[in-house]
Amino acid sequence: MKNNKRKSFLIKSFILVVALAVVIIILNKVALPWFVSSPEEIVPSLVGKTFEDAVAELDSINLQAVISDTIYNEKYKIGTVILQKPNPGQVVKDGRRVYLFVSGGKQTVNVPNLKGKSIREAKFTLERVGLNMGEINDLPSNNPKDMIYDQQYVEGTPLKKGDSVSVTLSIGSLSSRVILPDFIGKSLSEVIEILADSSLRVGTVTYRVSNSLLPNTIIDQFPSQGSVVSVGSQIDLFVTKNSDKEGN
Repeated sequence: MKNNKRKSFLIKSFILVVALAVVIIILNKVALPWFVSSPEEIVPSLVGKTFEDAVAELDSINLQAVISDTIYNEKYKIGTVILQKPNPGQVVKDGRRVYLFVSGGKQTVNVPNLKGKSIREAKFTLERVGLNMGEINDLPSNNPKDMIYDQQYVEGTPLKKGDSVSVTLSIGSLSSRVILPDFIGKSLSEVIEILADSSLRVGTVTYRVSNSLLPNTIIDQFPSQGSVVSVGSQIDLFVTKNSDKEGN
């Protein structure tokens, strides 16, 4: 029995050795020469080129282009290669895949709803998504005072990060507000009467010498024409005089 088991073991060992020898011969004669003799290519530099140009260049030297990922990067235009693997100058086998990372441009975000918010709340809401507060237009309306009731872009509009959104802020109803007319060119007495009729008051009167206009002619005002002010506000006036001895 022992001799039979030993004989069986020797036979199996012999078969295993022969099989390994055959595999080594095949690798040495067929697979290894094929691998060693496969054409090689130098990976070109593709960073800064469009994906289409990179694909064409790789195709021309029998390499495969594969988009690995899209990365938001405002320094590169959308569709531009910003990174590659393998790196430029590396020697690879024919048919090797080259992984490209392509720019998605500047990241976009959706405009949030700003209506019904105060300026402070709106600024915080915009900054939280990467946007900035743009121009603030103060206009009279029936909406509560100091509340945003209109915005430049509707909610959900895609914008690039860092863009600005202008808003319209309510300064309350016109019943307690006055839109200033143009006082320039009118006489001081006339303007004083207009201000009284509009429930406004004369503020600081500054005299300036002028030889081309009649004395007591309005040449400037503050706030300016078109400004919306509260009832009872003071309006500063700049008035002409003939010489430094006149006026205050």
